[in-house]
Amino acid sequence: MTDVLSIFNTLRRPRILIRAARIAASEYRRDRDLKRLLRAGKLPNPGKTMPRLLAMEQDIEATRQAGHATYSITKHVEILAALVAEATFLSRKTTA
Repeated sequence: MTDVLSIFNTLRRPRILIRAARIAASEYRRDRDLKRLLRAGKLPNPGKTMPRLLAMEQDIEATRQAGHATYSITKHVEILAALVAEATFLSRKTTA
C-alpha cells in the first residue's frame, strides 16, 4: 500500500489541476463518487482502488499532454479528487 502512496506522492501535475482536485476532494463522498468513477456496484477497499484510479489518471494525463479533443478537465479533476481523498483515507488507515 505504501508503494501506491509513494507513486501518488510523485505525481506532478499543473498547479491549477491540483488546486481544483483538493477543493473537490473536500466534497468527496466515496459511496457516490467512487461508484460512478469505477462503475462498480460494490466498493473495493482503498488499497485496491488506488491502483485503478492511478491508471485512469495516467490515461487521462496522456490524453491531456497529447492535446486530444477528447480530454475532459472535469473528468481529470474528478479522478484527481478521488485520488486525493483515497490517499488521505489510506494514509490515515496505515498510520492508525
